[in-house]
Amino acid sequence: MASNTKKRTLDAFFKPPQKKPRLSETEGSLEAREYGGKSSEQHVSLLLLEYPMLKTERIDRQLTSLPSTSGKAINDQADLDLLYFQPYIPRYLERDVFQFLRKELPFYRVEYKIKRYGVETDIRYTTVFGLDETSCFNEDGEVVHAKTGLPVKKDDYARYPPRPIPKCLDELRTSTEVATGCKFNFCLVNYYASGSDSISYHSDDERFLGPDPAIASFSLGAKRDFLMKHKPVPPNDNAPPPPETTPIKLPLASGDMILMKGRTQANWLHSIPKRTGKNADDGGRINITFRKAMVKGGTDNYYNYNVGTGPVFKWDSTSREMKLWKANSAST
Repeated sequence: MASNTKKRTLDAFFKPPQKKPRLSETEGSLEAREYGGKSSEQHVSLLLLEYPMLKTERIDRQLTSLPSTSGKAINDQADLDLLYFQPYIPRYLERDVFQFLRKELPFYRVEYKIKRYGVETDIRYTTVFGLDETSCFNEDGEVVHAKTGLPVKKDDYARYPPRPIPKCLDELRTSTEVATGCKFNFCLVNYYASGSDSISYHSDDERFLGPDPAIASFSLGAKRDFLMKHKPVPPNDNAPPPPETTPIKLPLASGDMILMKGRTQANWLHSIPKRTGKNADDGGRINITFRKAMVKGGTDNYYNYNVGTGPVFKWDSTSREMKLWKANSAST
């Protein structure tokens, strides 16, 4: 069968938003702020994002047939409900997926202020794709109401235009749904450049995720510890003492996946600590999380905190680091 596919430049992957309204500098107060200043490319919508088929046909085919092992249930402590795959993406494939995603995805340098359990700051490269349960993308990549198929109001998603999940990640999402019985409509991707990049203790228990949300978290690249601890239980003289729990440490290797479900998010915190010593700079790590946002507030939140209006960063293979991406620059 003849193919009309040709190699595309990086610019072909990016389609700027149409008629994007100008944002007020004083609009809202952000816990997450753009890091590194603003650029003329304040937002890249990535509508109808397509990736080169040259390298990804093999990856896409194999992602649909995963997982490579069965998940191990970890539910031996109060309010804990985990499914641990070691690995989910097999060792012969995980490196290709890691390198492809790091090279092709657009990232944003975002500073997170975590205030719920003491004020701590995390600065990471991050990006997001997807749309909440109330809407969907039609065949032309336009956002429409999930029930009626009619276009949404112009202002519904005007501040941060949503982006479809790219094919490679969408294949992994579909596989994950089959393997876990959970449904997902969002994909968040974080890049940890070295062992000094981390994320403090937190839980993914936002209201827009609904009760008892399921979060599927994939690890690619450098090995990192995944720590969990039970949230503090307020004292109650009229109730029996809570069951004793002990912290958990899971050594996530490349290709591993941990599914957190049930009452886990409501009652447990998780983190990726800094890595020190001889393994501090053992290479970058990508974390992919799939989740399901129920209402429009989830879409607004994810694009606000994982894209914002800051500049785009892309992986530079020559210097082997993330660099500011210029909209009209040539790419090889």
